[in-house]
Amino acid sequence: RNRAKKKKTTSISNSLIHTSMAHQVQKNTLYVGGLAEEVNETILHSAFIPFGDIKDVKTPLDQATQKHRSFGFVTFLEKEDAAAAMDNMDNAELYGRVLTVNYALPEKIKGGEQGWAAQPIWADADTWFERQQQEEEMQRIQAENRATMEAAEELHRKKLAEEREGEKDDDSGSKNDPMAVAEAEALRQNDS
Repeated sequence: RNRAKKKKTTSISNSLIHTSMAHQVQKNTLYVGGLAEEVNETILHSAFIPFGDIKDVKTPLDQATQKHRSFGFVTFLEKEDAAAAMDNMDNAELYGRVLTVNYALPEKIKGGEQGWAAQPIWADADTWFERQQQEEEMQRIQAENRATMEAAEELHRKKLAEEREGEKDDDSGSKNDPMAVAEAEALRQNDS
């Protein structure tokens, strides 16, 4: 019983892994590896056209040598055509080299739609400078806010101190005021 349960769990987890991997691959785009130097996009197109209509063929170039990097991508209009091409062309020979053909993984481009590879190395300098300016502006505003808050607190403390002094003055002023003294004495006499 335990073995049967374990096998079921394994097959479920394997199917989940398969499902998650299926979402990552592009079913109509094939990765073609092991290309000979002589192979160009036209030759690659000609080798894969028997399997169905092709939407696009790309062989990424090495920037230094301006030659392809021994791999390419073939995008078919139909998924079934891509599957047939992969089944027939994987481990096939083209210009004396054995090909590796698999579903292509989605392209991961760094730096947005254009990608960092398409931008010069100093392209990030402008955004860095802008971020520095924004950060300095934020620090300046925060310093102004702190100074304003400190000034407001100091003003509040002074007002409280003045009010306390005013209350003391009111008490001492009534003792020195002859009218207040006469009234207080008259009240005492009436109470007695």
